Amino acid sequence: MTDQVELIVDAKNAVGESPVWDAGRQQLWWVDISGRRLWCWSAASGAARCWETPQMCGCIAATSNDSGAPWGTWVAAMESDIAFIQPQDDGSISISSLATVHHAESGMRFNDGRCDRQGRLRAGTMVMDMGKASRSGNIYALSEDLPPRPLLTGFITPNGMAFSPDGTTMYLSDSHPEVQTVWAYQYDIESGTPHDPKVFVDMKNLPGRPDGAAIDVDGCYWICGNDAGLIHRFTPDGHLDRSIAVPVKKPAMCAFGGSGLDTLFVTSIRPTNIDLSDQPLAGGLFALRPGVSGIAEPFFSTMKLPGDLP
Repeated sequence: MTDQVELIVDAKNAVGESPVWDAGRQQLWWVDISGRRLWCWSAASGAARCWETPQMCGCIAATSNDSGAPWGTWVAAMESDIAFIQPQDDGSISISSLATVHHAESGMRFNDGRCDRQGRLRAGTMVMDMGKASRSGNIYALSEDLPPRPLLTGFITPNGMAFSPDGTTMYLSDSHPEVQTVWAYQYDIESGTPHDPKVFVDMKNLPGRPDGAAIDVDGCYWICGNDAGLIHRFTPDGHLDRSIAVPVKKPAMCAFGGSGLDTLFVTSIRPTNIDLSDQPLAGGLFALRPGVSGIAEPFFSTMKLPGDLP
C-alpha cells in the first residue's frame, strides 16, 4: 500500500469532475465543467486528449452501446439537457438529445451524478452562483425512455453520490459551506428510490467540504475534502478511517480504475484570480494506490426492463 500521489495529466481543468473508468479501453474519462471539455486519458499510451462540449457537462456515465463510435457512447447531464454523446476522431462530438430539464430558477446546471447498480442514472442540479445558497437543487432520475423526474429536492450543491456494493444504500452530500453533510439513504432497488436518510458524516468539524466520492470493495466511502487538499475514507459505519493528502487544495472527485481497479484517480479544480504558486498543479488529474480495490461502474441502462421504474 502506498499513499504516494502521482500527477497523470497536468490538465489545468477549471472544474475537473466525474471521472469514470472505461475498463474495455483501459481509459479514464472525465469532464471539465466550466471549461466545457470532455477528457480522456489512455493507460496504454499515457496520452490525453479532450473534446469541446456544447454545454457545461456536470457528469457522465458509460453506455454499453458504442454504435461504432471510436471513443464509445456516453450519457451526459449538462446544463439543462441530458444527451448521448459520441466523441469523434476529428475532435468533434456527435450529440443525441434524450430530454431537457426545466429548472426552478435561472443559472442552474447539473452537477454530480452516477448510475445506481442497476444502471439507472441519478444526477443532481444546482444554482451555479453558490453565494445565493439557493435550495433549488434536485436529484433527478434520468432514463432513456421516460421524462426526468425529481427524486429528492432542497439541495444547494448536491455532491458525493455513491452506492454501496449491494446497491441498497445511496450516499449523497451537500457540499455548500452552510451544509457540509453526507447522508446515507436506504435505496429501494426495485423502484430506484432513495428514502429514510440518516446523517452519515457531518463534515463541518472535519477538514474540507464533501465533494465527489467513490466506493471500494469493502463498502468504504472515499470522498474528496475540497479546500483541504485531502481524500477521506469512511467505513460503512461513518468512522473516519484514513485521510490522504494531494498536492492541490481542491480535489473534486475520485474514482477507482486501472487494470485491477486498484488505482484511485482524483480530478481537481483550478481556481481563478488567486495565487497558485503553492499549488501549481491545480486542475490536474492525479492517481494513487490506496491498497484497496474499487467496484466497476455499471453501464447506463439503455433499455427499460419489464417492471423497472426510471
